[in-house]
Amino acid sequence: MTDGLPLPRRYIAIAAISAGTALTIIDGGIATVALPTIARDLRVDSSSVVAVVTVYQLMLAMLLLPFAGLGDRIGLKRMYQGGQLIFVAATVLCFFAKSLPFLLVVRAFQAIGAAAALSVSSALIRSVYPAKQLGRGLGINSVVVSSSAALAPTLGGLILGVAPWPWVFASAVPFGIVSLLLGRALPYIKPASEPFDVFGAVLCAAMFGLVIGGAESAVHGDSPVVSAAIVGVGALVGWYFVRRERGEAKPILPIDLLNRPVLALSAVGAYTAFIASMTLLLSTPFRLQQSFGFTAAEVGAAIAPWPLTNMVVAPLSGWLSDRYPAGVLGGIGMGVSITALMLIAFMPVEPSYFDVAWRMALCGAGFGLFLPPNARLIIGSAPRERAAAAGGLVSTVRLVGQTTGATLVAALLALGAGSGRVPPLVAAGLALVAGLCSLARLRPSIRNPQAEEADDVQPAPVR
Repeated sequence: MTDGLPLPRRYIAIAAISAGTALTIIDGGIATVALPTIARDLRVDSSSVVAVVTVYQLMLAMLLLPFAGLGDRIGLKRMYQGGQLIFVAATVLCFFAKSLPFLLVVRAFQAIGAAAALSVSSALIRSVYPAKQLGRGLGINSVVVSSSAALAPTLGGLILGVAPWPWVFASAVPFGIVSLLLGRALPYIKPASEPFDVFGAVLCAAMFGLVIGGAESAVHGDSPVVSAAIVGVGALVGWYFVRRERGEAKPILPIDLLNRPVLALSAVGAYTAFIASMTLLLSTPFRLQQSFGFTAAEVGAAIAPWPLTNMVVAPLSGWLSDRYPAGVLGGIGMGVSITALMLIAFMPVEPSYFDVAWRMALCGAGFGLFLPPNARLIIGSAPRERAAAAGGLVSTVRLVGQTTGATLVAALLALGAGSGRVPPLVAAGLALVAGLCSLARLRPSIRNPQAEEADDVQPAPVR
C-alpha cells in the first residue's frame, strides 16, 4: 500500500487537480458579472437571465452524488478527465449561443462535465497526499477555490470591457487543457466491484431536479399550481428515495451520516450559509449597476474583495480548526458576516468603490471563517469507509444552497425587490440561522469536539 503519490509525480497531480478545480470555479462564478450584459444582448429580462446560473447549479446538484457513485465503479481518474473533456467541449459552444434557451442547454452540458470532475476530486486529493499531509492538501485546494473565485468577477469585468460576453465563458478553457495534459499523473484507484445503483441514481437526480426546478418555475412560470405540483412530485420521489436508501449498505444519499446530530447541524448550517452568500453575490451586480451606476468592470472590482479575503482567511480558519472547535469558529464567522451584511444593506446613497469593497471584504472574511472548519468537521466526523460520501455531501450541500440562493434572487428580482436592501437583509437572517447551528454543536450532548473532529481517513491504495 502506497501512502500518497511519490515526488515529483505528486506535484504534477496536484497541478492537474488545481487546474481542473479552477476551471469549474471560474466558469461557474464568472457568469454572475455577465448577467446584465447577457440580458441586454439576448433581449431577455433580468429575472430570466438568472437561469444561466441556476441551470448550471441545478445540474450540478442533481448529478454530484450519482456521479460520485459512478466514479467508484468506472474509476476516479477516468471520471475526472472525462468531465474535463466534456466541460471544454461545451464551452466552445457558447460562441454559437444567439438565444437564451440555447445558452441554457450549453450551460447544462458544462455542468455535466463539472459534476463528473467535482464528484471525485476530494477522493483524488486523498489519494495524492500522504495521510499526515491531508490537511495541507485540503488547505491548498481551498486556496485554489478562493483564488479562482477571486479571479472570476475581475476577469469577467475586464473581458466584458473589451470583448463580447461569450469570451467570458471561454476564459477558463486554458485551465481545462492544462488539467487534461497533466492528468496522466493522477493516481489510479481500483474501481469498486459492486454494481452501480442506476435506479437510485435516477431517483436522486429526479428528487433534486423536480424540487429545485419546480421552485425555479414558480419564479418564471405562469402557473403556480403547476409549479407546486412539480415540487410535490419531487417531494414524493424524495420520500420514496430516502426510504429505499435506508436499506442500502452504501447509500447514494448519505442518510447514514445525516442521522448523526453533529453532521445534520453542520449540513443545515452550511446550506443556509451558502444561500446567504449566493443571495448577496448574485444580487449585488444588479444593485451596483441599476441603483448606483457602476460599470461592469467596476462591479467586478467591487465584488473581488470578497473572494480575495477568503483566499487568506479560509486556509487560516482551516489551520485554526485543528486547534479550536468548529462551533466556535463558525459562530464568530457568522457574527462577522451578519454585521457586514447589515452594513451592505445600509450603504451610503452614493457609495464609492471603497465603501463597497471593504464591506464585501468583511463579509467574505466571515464566511471564510465559517465554511472550511464546517466542511472539515463533516469529513472528519465520517467513518473511514464513508469519507468519500462525506465529501460528496459537502459539495452537494454547497451547490443546493447556491442554487436555492439563485432561485431566491430571481424571485426577488421578479418582485422588484432584488436590486435594493432586501437581498442583504435576507442574507443576514440566513447567516443568523447558520451561526445558531454552529453554536449548537458545542453542546456536549451533541458532540465531543476531539472525538468528532479526529481525522482518521486513510488514503486508498494507489499505483
